[in-house]
Amino acid sequence: MEMKLQLGNEKSVFEAGNLAVKMMKVKKSDASRPPAELLVVAPEAQGRYPVVLFCHGYCTQTSWYSQLLCHISSHGYILVAPKLYQWLVICTKDQTKTASNVTKWLPEGLEACLAEGVKPDLSKTALMGHSRGGRTAFALALGHHHAFKALVGLDPVAGPTPPAWVEPRILSHVPRSLDVGMPVAVVGTGLGSRGKGGGFIPPLAPDGCNHSEFFNESRPPCCYFMAKEYGHCDVLDDEGMGLGMACRSGKGCKGKMRRGVGGVVVSFLHAYLGGDCRILDGVVAAPDVAPILLDPVIYVKE
Repeated sequence: MEMKLQLGNEKSVFEAGNLAVKMMKVKKSDASRPPAELLVVAPEAQGRYPVVLFCHGYCTQTSWYSQLLCHISSHGYILVAPKLYQWLVICTKDQTKTASNVTKWLPEGLEACLAEGVKPDLSKTALMGHSRGGRTAFALALGHHHAFKALVGLDPVAGPTPPAWVEPRILSHVPRSLDVGMPVAVVGTGLGSRGKGGGFIPPLAPDGCNHSEFFNESRPPCCYFMAKEYGHCDVLDDEGMGLGMACRSGKGCKGKMRRGVGGVVVSFLHAYLGGDCRILDGVVAAPDVAPILLDPVIYVKE
């Protein structure tokens, strides 16, 4: 039986969903033979669920996103997060290649990783990525647009520091020139473009190659939400907040940030994987339902 997406009022997406979830680590040596180590988060209840392939950021680990991924999964989604980076190894085009190999593996291997009765609905698959992983998600969308129905960039970054030279180049600085062949949501942060230590530490999401540029270049339908009072790493679990030493962090509750971003993502997925835009339209019309300040909020439908 196909599992229906949970729909309710706009505030519901910013709270944990009704589904208990299970988090699993899948090694390359496991029977399903994934092309990379995976973190898989899926509902425990039997049913058929849409799938989200998540690309983590540089110098982060998939487990540092567990609270965000669990929030999304509890609303009726299977999250698959491959390990794309070796610790402190410079970024290369191998991250996109690894994500591409995982995309090809999903139809033959994902179901074997899940509990009995939990089935992936690969006709409803989305891409999501944070930071450099956001850039990887956009690059993957350009090469596999038939495999995905929607794309989410969480404070995505492309250059100007290495690996700006990595192909394919994503940003051209031409408005509405980036055609990934699917609806796009971009979530930015208000503090991600600011350095730290009086400018001694440069920003991790500098202007000109961050969230605003990804949104400005994306073709409709596309929507944009900026977490105005939070920083680039504030979406991570508390375990990963040590990375915040390298970037400016908001003073607000990080749990609210994770719920805020998670709710935005769920509303977007409900719209473009579930076919019901009511909650997304409601959040856009009244962003104060979120537990964090979202400003600006822009939705370009056509």
